[in-house]
Amino acid sequence: MKKYIYIISFFAFSLTLNAQEKPMEFSLNEAIKFALTNSYNAKAAENDIKIAKETVWETTTIGLPQINGSIDYQNFIKQPISVADINGDGVNEEFIFGTKQNVNASVTLTQLLFDGSYLVGLQASKTFLKISQQAKEKTELLTREAVINAYGNILVTEKSLEILRRNQQVNDKILKETKVAYENGLTEQENVEQFEIIKGNLENNVKASERLQSIAYKMLNIALGNPINTQIVLTDTLESLVLANTDLKLLVQEFNIDNHIDFKIAENDRETKRLMVQLEKSKNLPSLSAFVNYGTQAFSNSFTFFKGEQRWFQSSLLGISLNVPIFSSFGRKAKTAQAKFALETADIRLEETKQKLSLAAQSAKSDYQLSIDNYQTAQKNLNLAERIEKKQQIKFNEGITTSFDLLQAQNQLYSQQNAYVQAMLNIIAKKATLENALNIPIK
Repeated sequence: MKKYIYIISFFAFSLTLNAQEKPMEFSLNEAIKFALTNSYNAKAAENDIKIAKETVWETTTIGLPQINGSIDYQNFIKQPISVADINGDGVNEEFIFGTKQNVNASVTLTQLLFDGSYLVGLQASKTFLKISQQAKEKTELLTREAVINAYGNILVTEKSLEILRRNQQVNDKILKETKVAYENGLTEQENVEQFEIIKGNLENNVKASERLQSIAYKMLNIALGNPINTQIVLTDTLESLVLANTDLKLLVQEFNIDNHIDFKIAENDRETKRLMVQLEKSKNLPSLSAFVNYGTQAFSNSFTFFKGEQRWFQSSLLGISLNVPIFSSFGRKAKTAQAKFALETADIRLEETKQKLSLAAQSAKSDYQLSIDNYQTAQKNLNLAERIEKKQQIKFNEGITTSFDLLQAQNQLYSQQNAYVQAMLNIIAKKATLENALNIPIK
């Protein structure tokens, strides 16, 4: 019976282990959606919003009723002695006033009636919340771009590996045929050595690309918010992404500066500086608060405060406190001036941001157009390089051309293959940059 239990337990454990090791599958859009919730930056931005909300409430409570209680217990190890001439005969008598022990308990209710800095602080806390929300929106845009680049890098690395391995097969075939020709005295040893050099270079490039592939997967995991060794499978291909990311409509899309997240952040920074001016001005206004206190006291020479016969004496107090700033040796004036200069700087930076964002949008459009043009050119050049290389193979096999000419054709092909793959990645990456420059919302 125990044998069957062990077998069942083993299979159950194996099934659990297999379920845990099952790789995560992502299309590019699925990866973006996953990262918007689970990436490290997304989680941190969400916490920043929660902190900002709590900050708003914390500031709000300053103007709400505050209740504080206190209990004081005193036990004189040695009671103070007072002296006085109570008989008028010039002789001071010693007296001990009060009891050895006493307890004082009180509850105080305070209420802020008016404080200009509180009103400004309340506005500032709401602005801080808005900044945190906008920072999250900015984080989402940057997360989208990071995921797109990381996803694209993996596909480019895998495409490069595919091309390199295909080149290895072609070179191995030529090397094998050249060795046979050399053994039959139909070609020189130098030709064999040339193709052996290419073989070694291709092997090194494959190994380097395999290492890059591993790193690329880990970088995507970081962008997604996964542990770096999480197994993931990409369901999109480089060709499908190039097709999906070739969108000429973006090149004519109008740029709206008012909706751009960076411009909104700059506007909020300016609003923060304006509130600082208001805060410094409000410090010239009086503040008014009220309080109600209720307390009770007990006195005894021994600790009898929890006994029923202990007498307690109550007291209560109502008061209003008015604080009026009169003269600060022009310190408040200096702080107000500093806040005004900071506001002027914020206006300057706001205008600078407007110009930079407009330029960035134009530059991103130009780069995206260039990436499309380069991709189309790379396609044509790759086709031509493949045709030239095949013709040189035929000529070399027939003894019409030298190995040098074939190697030149192969190097040209390898160069065009790299340019083609890089052009594919550029379309994906430049479109992501353009979407951020135009502040295209995440769908």
